[in-house]
Amino acid sequence: MSTHAQGMKSKCCENELGELSRFEQLRIATDVIRAEADALSRLSTRIPDDFCEAVSLIRQCPGVVIVTGVGKAGWIGQKVSASLASTGTRSHFLHPAEAIHGDLGRVSPNDVVLVFSNSGETNEIIKLLPTFAKMENPIIAITSKLKSTLTRYSSQVLDYGPTREACHLELAPTTSTTLMLALGDALAMTVSRLNQLRPTDFAKNHPGGSLGKQLSIVDEAMRPVEHCRVANEAESVREIYVRHSSHQRRSGVILITNNDSVLTGIFTDSDLARLLACQQDELFDRAIGTVMTRSPITIASGSKTVVAIETLACRNLSELPVVNNLGQVIGLIDITDVVNSSP
Repeated sequence: MSTHAQGMKSKCCENELGELSRFEQLRIATDVIRAEADALSRLSTRIPDDFCEAVSLIRQCPGVVIVTGVGKAGWIGQKVSASLASTGTRSHFLHPAEAIHGDLGRVSPNDVVLVFSNSGETNEIIKLLPTFAKMENPIIAITSKLKSTLTRYSSQVLDYGPTREACHLELAPTTSTTLMLALGDALAMTVSRLNQLRPTDFAKNHPGGSLGKQLSIVDEAMRPVEHCRVANEAESVREIYVRHSSHQRRSGVILITNNDSVLTGIFTDSDLARLLACQQDELFDRAIGTVMTRSPITIASGSKTVVAIETLACRNLSELPVVNNLGQVIGLIDITDVVNSSP
């Protein structure tokens, strides 16, 4: 090939690899997504034969589900392990390289091992298999190979069959890891469904962030009644404000109750402002029950925090008393406490 021809070829490659048009870039992205979607579609019509047996192994596991894998498969394994744990199945990720340097001590004979390996011949994984065999740990393999060293050691094999990676070199794990993730999620969600996981169970493992707030109940988010300003309806406005003048974590409302601790009304800063506007000092010596706001909007104990947030927003309220089934006040949802909790 002449020097000129070689130069032209090099320039052509540069244009092809580094100077792709916007249209070509979007075409590549579409092809990648379509290839992975097609592979998922095929998998959905041929769930591996051992799937239900693998589900049973996980549900009956007296220990924890140990998940392992290397490289991209390892990252998929970490995600699936986290999904298992968050939906009620105890699980830990075990890195193969760390395992052979002491972390195998985390594995007990009561554990089930879930292995992600596309080839089933990953060297770091193969080194662990004899140890799992000696401990008689059942192994569930998620792999593309029905015949491999991994599958020979495995109790159940979830194979997704031969795959063509959605990479122009057909090398980078793409389609294979998508299928691994789908099978891992299918396992976790099936186990969760069979174990009848409820929203309250899910909330226990998700106390933080907007998800936790959506699933939490008002009893967890409220200010307990002992931290609120509470007064009897027979007390005067003056003596109540004198008594609560140094109250910590002050809210803009006083919760008014009768002798049975049943909420009968509230007295807000706005109510106080109206009394001050009247310029009649004798009003401050009246029983607060005569000047309070009766029949305030409340929320029942056990209600979702997100419902309380919506009520505060829709009714333009700053405080929302929490009551039990007897109508007794047990706490207060203050907007300053949940202002950042709206999902």
